[in-house]
Amino acid sequence: MQAPGTIEGVNLLALRSHNTALVLDLLRTAGADGISRLELAERTALTPQAVSKITARLRADGLATEAGRRASTGGKPRTVLRLVPEAGHAVGVHLDRDELRAVRVDLTGAVVAERRRAVDLGVGADAVVETVAREVGALLGHGPAGGEAAFEGGPAGGEVAIAGGPARRGSIGSGPAGSEATAGGGPAGDGSAGAGVAGDGLGVGIALPGPLDHAHGVLHRVTGFPEWDGFPLREALERRLGVPVVVDKDTNAAALGLAVAGEAGSFAYLHLGTGLGAGLVIGGTVHRGTRTGAGEFGHQVVQLDGPPCGCGNRGCVEALCLDAVARGDLAGAARVLGVGAGNLVALLDVDLVLLGGRTVAAAPEEFLRGVAAVLGERARRAGEEAVPVRVASGGVAEGAAELVLGPVFGRTDG
Repeated sequence: MQAPGTIEGVNLLALRSHNTALVLDLLRTAGADGISRLELAERTALTPQAVSKITARLRADGLATEAGRRASTGGKPRTVLRLVPEAGHAVGVHLDRDELRAVRVDLTGAVVAERRRAVDLGVGADAVVETVAREVGALLGHGPAGGEAAFEGGPAGGEVAIAGGPARRGSIGSGPAGSEATAGGGPAGDGSAGAGVAGDGLGVGIALPGPLDHAHGVLHRVTGFPEWDGFPLREALERRLGVPVVVDKDTNAAALGLAVAGEAGSFAYLHLGTGLGAGLVIGGTVHRGTRTGAGEFGHQVVQLDGPPCGCGNRGCVEALCLDAVARGDLAGAARVLGVGAGNLVALLDVDLVLLGGRTVAAAPEEFLRGVAAVLGERARRAGEEAVPVRVASGGVAEGAAELVLGPVFGRTDG
């Protein structure tokens, strides 16, 4: 019987990569304090010999290193191992209707470099793909003027950067079937993004407004930009960049990032920016739906004779919220958002509502107060406790990077 708190591993040659991912995940979770081989064996249910072989390979590849020694209850002190964060990097991109923000993160998810610039989805797919490729290339060190130096101190209103240290090149990559060197994911192009990439670049996660098909990386009729319908964004970017690419909705990516950062249970992340959508985490897993259609929160109709929405309906929550924001009526926008949130809470019975997006970030207290008031009134009428509301921490681009990192650490939700 599996002991409580263990993550069950499998001592079969064909599943070595799975076991490696389990060990990497525990090293990541342990942080700078590290974890001993004995603890790794106990937590994974792998044999000590299997753990020793895996950790030896990780150390040889530069992915793990000693973090000191820890007193033992008997015998000699235990050597503690930790993950080497700079041994690999992923890029996350938030491609909004009018702005692009891209980050490079290390294996812990910490941002080491960032770029931001204005874009317009209306200029056409080829131009947008070229812009994304140029920004990602610079973050991965493939850009002009030597990569990292090319985005130091960009012009006002253009690019911003967080200087990142030199990258140690690990070998989280795809080897032959059953190879220990494989640390998650399938071949490039299958959407799992854990496959091998030369050097320390593991891949790129792209998050943008839906609707879209995340399994195939194909866009549908992005609200306001129907010309993108059917565009194979993942394929186009993989061909241009030469690295694995994952595509998902911005709200799903943000919700994944929040879950990885420690938000537990079931929650709804409501994102109000150039549009309005929701990311849903049910039982600790991002719920995308069969057609990546879950979370199209902004297009629930709450006023039959309301203003027209870009989706073709009238009186959608998104249209009402954006109209109120345009009038400067943030309190009204917050109330409308609260009504939509109340419908979502009643439908899914989530534990928590998190608010995010640039419009919320510009007036967080206003939106927090308005949404909480509507949810509180609904709860009082039902004789229940109100579902708590908080402003979310973290961003969409960081969540997009987790789409890439997840499979490396055996987290299939990515």
